[in-house]
Amino acid sequence: MSEPFLSPKHRLLRRTVRAFCEQELRPIAAQIDQEARFPWEVVEKMGRLGYFGIQAPIELGGAGLDALSYAVIIEETSRVSAAIGLCLSVHNSVALYPILAFGSPDQHRRWVPDLAGGKKIGAFCLTEPNVGSDAGSVSATALPDEDGWLVNANKVFVTNGGIADICLIFARTDPAAGRKGISVIVAERGSKGFVVGDLEDLCGMRANPVSSIRLYDCRVPKDHLLGRSGQGLAIGMAALDTGRIGIAAQAVGIAKAALEEGVRYANQRQQFGVPLARHQAIQMMIADMATQTDAARMMVYRAATLKDQGLAVALAAAQAKLFASEAACTVTDLAVQIHGGYGYSKAYAVERYYRDARVTRIYEGTSEIHRMVIAREVLGG
Repeated sequence: MSEPFLSPKHRLLRRTVRAFCEQELRPIAAQIDQEARFPWEVVEKMGRLGYFGIQAPIELGGAGLDALSYAVIIEETSRVSAAIGLCLSVHNSVALYPILAFGSPDQHRRWVPDLAGGKKIGAFCLTEPNVGSDAGSVSATALPDEDGWLVNANKVFVTNGGIADICLIFARTDPAAGRKGISVIVAERGSKGFVVGDLEDLCGMRANPVSSIRLYDCRVPKDHLLGRSGQGLAIGMAALDTGRIGIAAQAVGIAKAALEEGVRYANQRQQFGVPLARHQAIQMMIADMATQTDAARMMVYRAATLKDQGLAVALAAAQAKLFASEAACTVTDLAVQIHGGYGYSKAYAVERYYRDARVTRIYEGTSEIHRMVIAREVLGG
């Protein structure tokens, strides 16, 4: 892949991450999907390499890299195992990043080193049974209680939920204040009243342990409030801007994997006496797949670069996430079509890519929500 727009540092990073994923994740990618198993044996190695603290400061145990490096790592990991790419993206962007951006120095010292080293896994707990896109309608509560908070919450579809140690809980600390009464409380696994629900039996991303997280009269120390009281939605939106870059990068990785498999199969499979790649209909598919994958990557890198430059990123992140997720679904669908009946068989990887791609249009904001965000930004509202 020729990438003159990437610095030598970023090109070296890509090669290094790709080599690791090919050696460590590729041999087990299909198996962990089929078994819905989280591969701790590989994840522990990733922790030692800094993948769980990509943008965390070196002095706090992180890798000290930039947002573009983050996008490259998520893309390359997702090219081999989208479920593990999802784990990295959510952990780095909507769990660790808010603590770094809004936490106190004491909170940094308490939580960041273990998170950055992969010794503890983070989760973002916003969605509830009746709350998805409308983040301002959360019903979870965290009420003052003695010298702490009494938290009651039922959070669902929590990525990393089955393994998470540190959870950012969006809850109402002032029920009478509406959207301005929502705050973020950091709850830790092992606390009394902290319950991990059953793992979801999902269509795709099956190696990521998605579950519910429930808190029943869970007492959390007072200093576990992240940022200020009532700042919850602001923290959530800032985190999601970063998270959307990660999910967009994940979608690019899935699309790239599907494109590579489509090209490989088209060159090998023969029909009517010639390779599939000689048929114009297949060539048109490959052309569309390659163009959409590259265009999506450019949008992701633009958003990451804007973030690295300290510029406004909401519009670019929403555009990248919308375009990349839609492109991943199109590209994986075409890859299945090129494979014909074999594409619908679990014996071929494109079937997994097809399933994994679909959810990228849903989490970290649905495509419909992103269109609303983009329109609002463009219209100046």
